Amino acid sequence: MTATPSPGPVTPDDVLSAVDAAVAALTPALDTDWHVPAGALTWTCWETVEHIADDLFAYAIQLAPRRPPLATHVPVICEPRRDGGPASSIFAEPDAGPAGLLQVLEGCGALLAAMVRATSPKVRAHHIFGAADPEGFAAMGVVEVLAHLHDVAAGLGLPWQPDPALCARVRHRLFPAAPADTDPWAALLWATGRGELPGRPVLTRWRWEGAPRSDQA
Repeated sequence: MTATPSPGPVTPDDVLSAVDAAVAALTPALDTDWHVPAGALTWTCWETVEHIADDLFAYAIQLAPRRPPLATHVPVICEPRRDGGPASSIFAEPDAGPAGLLQVLEGCGALLAAMVRATSPKVRAHHIFGAADPEGFAAMGVVEVLAHLHDVAAGLGLPWQPDPALCARVRHRLFPAAPADTDPWAALLWATGRGELPGRPVLTRWRWEGAPRSDQA
């Protein structure tokens, strides 16, 4: 059987592209209430976008030390602002409104892209789903943007259809068990517990593979 060809690596530009697409998708809703539930989540749309920004920041800082930790996270305080809310290190100023929140998202995305670009591919850093290389952290950041924008867009009543080629690259990098013979966005939604595929029910538990495949061999 011929192996499915790789759709290519996940790059720093992919992080920036995902964030740019998210900002473009959310901009038409700047004057609406973002304190409504984000789709099926218990978090609000505001909290969910803060969570995306926080993950991008966390992945960037995890790569930043001269010797990144392999057994735990870089010890930045991360805590929720309310019971049931997402734990975070990054919070946007409420008075800045959604436009300010999107600036925070852009800033954190730029931090991650810069760190991935500046870090040797030989570097590994801790993640609970496997010690990852810079490409892995880039892919994780992209998945956070794409999947959680699905949640936020549902909450705000906005369309969200990310680039299929980008979906294929992060699916290939992080979800090797996800089907490669179907629509890449549908496969990514299924892999993150947000949809079903023919013959494949919705996942109630899921994870990605952060470690490069060369490290898993």
